[in-house]
Amino acid sequence: MRTDPEVADQMVETVTRWVDREVVPHVAEYELADRYPEPMVEGLKEFGLFGATVPEAYGGLGLDVSTYARVVEELSRGWMSLAGVINSHLIAAQLILRYGTEPQRRRWLPELSSGRRRGCFSLSEPDAGSDAAALRCRAERDGGEWVINGTKMWVTNGERAGLVALLARCGDEGITCFLVDKEPGRSSGGITVSRNIPKLGYRGLETVEMTYRDHRLPADRVLGGPDGVGQGLRWALAALELGRVNVAARGVGVARAAFDAAIDYATKREAFGRPIAQHQAIQFKLAEMATKLEAARLLTREAAAKVDAGERADLAAGMAKLFASETAAELALEAMRIHGGNGYTTDYPVERYYRDAPLMIIGEGTSEIQKLVIGRALLRRHAEGA
Repeated sequence: MRTDPEVADQMVETVTRWVDREVVPHVAEYELADRYPEPMVEGLKEFGLFGATVPEAYGGLGLDVSTYARVVEELSRGWMSLAGVINSHLIAAQLILRYGTEPQRRRWLPELSSGRRRGCFSLSEPDAGSDAAALRCRAERDGGEWVINGTKMWVTNGERAGLVALLARCGDEGITCFLVDKEPGRSSGGITVSRNIPKLGYRGLETVEMTYRDHRLPADRVLGGPDGVGQGLRWALAALELGRVNVAARGVGVARAAFDAAIDYATKREAFGRPIAQHQAIQFKLAEMATKLEAARLLTREAAAKVDAGERADLAAGMAKLFASETAAELALEAMRIHGGNGYTTDYPVERYYRDAPLMIIGEGTSEIQKLVIGRALLRRHAEGA
């Protein structure tokens, strides 16, 4: 279902004003201290963004992915970490929406949509990142329960989450997705947040390691019910299409912020008797930056439109994520070069863009993995056409 264009524009404009007023002036005090931005997250909650893509029937906003991508771009223009707060949460919600039983949808989606319960998505492990099928976290049947043991890495929102979409191996039955409810905090039942992982960028929200030791779950915590056993990896990879659109939109937001900072600085900074924007070398940089920014935005919107249309979007989402993330990194570096020495200081935001951008090259599948996804999709399309 498409969002009414007028409603979509109003939503984006409201978020834009909020970012300019409540985020941009205060980012540094949270980001440099690596402090959770509770007031900003409350703002996301008040806007209903924890249920952005969840249908209204389950308490969400029911936004289409195209509108959601525009919102993520605006959030990331202000501070990329804010988009991360809702991404992992909405991947978990998307899994329940697409593959959960109706009782699971009714139980979890209203709480997730309201933000009363935060969600997170837990796939990666110390030895299973790009090779997702190699995960070792295991789930074993014990009467009418499942017992979970293993360690998970790179869990965004893991400490504050009250629901974890957890991927675990069920012996010969395959990888399964479990809905693990927990109390927010560092321990809950057999779950321990082992440590917070310090990061170069993407600061202000927790990225944690989580350990499961004999954590027991009732049988109804299998996503999709009994038929969901062994389906988890396939479902998770499909749900990551939304995550890749999110990361692509983040890349557009960071690239846009870097470009805006660069062109503004170039018109004010003088060298050799005139603003540096009047020097051909700087104009060439700005021209290339603007062109790549627009291309990244168009690829991202095309991917979002395919998801909205119900079309297969792995190729479009992979292309958008690949190009937008690499563009964000390139434009952040170019903005720093245009700023010269000032760009290397914390007095200007471009050093933050430079630190945040690599996360998008790595997160939701590295650029190299995206190239594999794209290559395989191109070969499949060629074979089908032949």
